[in-house]
Amino acid sequence: MKAPASHLKPPGQDRGLRDVVENRFLLRLIVDKEIQIRYRGTVLGLLWSYLKPGVQFLVFYIAMGVFLELNRGIENFAVYLFSGIVVMNLFGEVFGNASRSIVANGGLLKKIYLPRQLFPVSNLLVAFVHFVPQLAILLVACFITGWRPDLKQLLAVIVGTLIVAVFSLGLGMMFATFNVFFRDAENIVDLIVMVATWASPVLYMWIMVRDKLWEWVYFVYMLNPLTVAVELFHYGFWFPTTDNPQIWHVPPHLLTWWTPLTIVVSGLIFFIGDRLFRAQEGNFAQEL
Repeated sequence: MKAPASHLKPPGQDRGLRDVVENRFLLRLIVDKEIQIRYRGTVLGLLWSYLKPGVQFLVFYIAMGVFLELNRGIENFAVYLFSGIVVMNLFGEVFGNASRSIVANGGLLKKIYLPRQLFPVSNLLVAFVHFVPQLAILLVACFITGWRPDLKQLLAVIVGTLIVAVFSLGLGMMFATFNVFFRDAENIVDLIVMVATWASPVLYMWIMVRDKLWEWVYFVYMLNPLTVAVELFHYGFWFPTTDNPQIWHVPPHLLTWWTPLTIVVSGLIFFIGDRLFRAQEGNFAQEL
């Protein structure tokens, strides 16, 4: 029996994330493939998820905490530092790998049709596979230092994670599209990831930006979803470990003003990235 014309659609035009949800089996296969390829031929395998952030934390702790003596000015500086590092690692992995996902799978895309958004979304899920071990290490450090969070602080961590996921995936789809047509986009992605750690309160406190720079710079700084996500992690993990909480430990209006605002910013970035990706995905195979 012939299908109604209203149910037909031109090949190569999908329904975005709805097709990703309907192709969950394919998504799982791609995630498994990404993990196997990443650790193929390695001795430690998934243990690199623990080793790499551990070395990164050690380098930053020695440079910023010991040499610059920030560990004396910030209580439980190790927890403060690693809370920000796990956020930036999640952002960097999702954004970096998602932006390269279409070009990296160009051979497959030229042979068969698959919903294109399966590839950036799969990199988001792979990043969460690596995010969980880092989160486990952070939780151990928090419990050692007397972590006693309340419900609002736990919710802050969840909201911060969602902000990073939405923001990084939106940017990833945007630059995945750019990368198909202009391979210079990969270099721009690397620059953004490198600058992002210093443009967020990972290695220093937010109050330094407010006190040392112009007011409009501080406003733009707080509009950065990564800044708010890092501070939400600080509020959820580091703040409950401090013996003498101070008002400057958390930016004013973090939960009531900045968090809702950056949720809107992250959603807008995701919307733009999704629309751009879907508008150009029909040309991906030809350009690759």
